[in-house]
Amino acid sequence: MRTLYPIKICQKKVMFTDPTEAIVWTLAIFFARLTDVSMGTIRQILIIRGRRGIASTSAFFEIMIWIVAVGRVINNWEIYYMFAYALGFASGNYLGSYIEEKIALGYMFAYIVPKKRSNDLAQKLREAGFGATIIHGIGLKGPQPIYNVLFRRRDTHRLLDIIKKHDKDAFFTLMDVRAERGGYVRAAAKRK
Repeated sequence: MRTLYPIKICQKKVMFTDPTEAIVWTLAIFFARLTDVSMGTIRQILIIRGRRGIASTSAFFEIMIWIVAVGRVINNWEIYYMFAYALGFASGNYLGSYIEEKIALGYMFAYIVPKKRSNDLAQKLREAGFGATIIHGIGLKGPQPIYNVLFRRRDTHRLLDIIKKHDKDAFFTLMDVRAERGGYVRAAAKRK
């Protein structure tokens, strides 16, 4: 006959004698997640832009911070730790995208089709320091100029302001550029 022995399952729960310690760890978890998720967002952009060295260095510190935060949450299943973890993650996404927008690494390409037939948009773009290449295309209503503009991402708002001011109904698309070489934008970037 088989003898069954009771198995004692013990859960160890850390109890704080000092509520200040719980508050400090809750804030630490929040700021750790805020930091590592922001770093992760920027790291992904750096990889896309071809800056692998900086991205891999950032990844090392990012994962070290993550290990500390997740370790504390997993070892202490406290609702306020979980809340701080989730809130830090959400806030980190927002902060990371905001920082990336302000840093504005790399270049963009604008494809602009003006609505106005007698449009001096190319001249206005050139006066503002943008290079504009005009290509003649044929659209639904006949011949139409098409402006191609390569520019630094940090100048996006300036470019859009010029387009809206001089031809508010112009059609345009903006695209990220992975690599660029030569052209007017390179010379303009060195001067400024």
